[in-house]
Amino acid sequence: MRLIRPELADHIVHASVEQPGVERPVLLWHHGSPQTGAVLPPVAAMADAAGFDVVSIARPAYGGAPLLPGRSVRDAAARVADVLDILDLRDVVSVGASGGGPHALGVAALSPERVAGVVTLASIAPFRPGDASWFSGMADPSGLRSATAGIASRTAHLDVEEFDPTSFVEADYRALEETWASLGEDVAASAQWGSDGLVDDDVAFTRPWGFALADVVAPVVVVQGELDRVIPPSHATAIAGGIPQATLLRIPDVGHIAVLDHLPAALAALQRI
Repeated sequence: MRLIRPELADHIVHASVEQPGVERPVLLWHHGSPQTGAVLPPVAAMADAAGFDVVSIARPAYGGAPLLPGRSVRDAAARVADVLDILDLRDVVSVGASGGGPHALGVAALSPERVAGVVTLASIAPFRPGDASWFSGMADPSGLRSATAGIASRTAHLDVEEFDPTSFVEADYRALEETWASLGEDVAASAQWGSDGLVDDDVAFTRPWGFALADVVAPVVVVQGELDRVIPPSHATAIAGGIPQATLLRIPDVGHIAVLDHLPAALAALQRI
């Protein structure tokens, strides 16, 4: 459901319950690129089984949220941090999948007093200018390569952009037909708001994020599918290596989508840190 409150007028906030954080801790979900920001049913179910309510906030230009021109990862994370302040949420577990991963880390860096832990799943790592290995292992890095030249370049690339079916492995396609069918539906639903959110995400990923990984002082569980060809395993290694309290969970035989099935294991691992 969407939370409609006067103090949230500048944000698109979704939650699994009307009053998140009142009776249970909150799992703060950071959606991938592109999505609407709605709470996906499998996320709600996994969080509920682990004892969490879910809050999800659409990033700028997604799901009806206003544009934030030239935004950095920090800028988008700061808007989420504002919502945590408005709702007075504490002991939050910040969870980001794919393009949501950097933002999950960003909120933890900006709001250490409110974020108790972080989980990233198939997250992109900070860009290293001039390091071609950052793109190594991606089935189709052309979109991110175009983003390194700025918004105009990434926008122009939309005209020739096509999904490379080799980006997903068999387990990913099976996940999209079964547990994570709602993710594919949500990606399709996001098209009504255009591609500005995706463009801005990619450009933000390939510029300075506005914080260092070492600024994340909360414990972090980094989850990575060993067969991921969208965001390759080297990115998870880089993230885990830059965070003081990080645990890296490598999941064999899965890629970019099926790795999401391991959210419950990540939450359990976070409790053990």
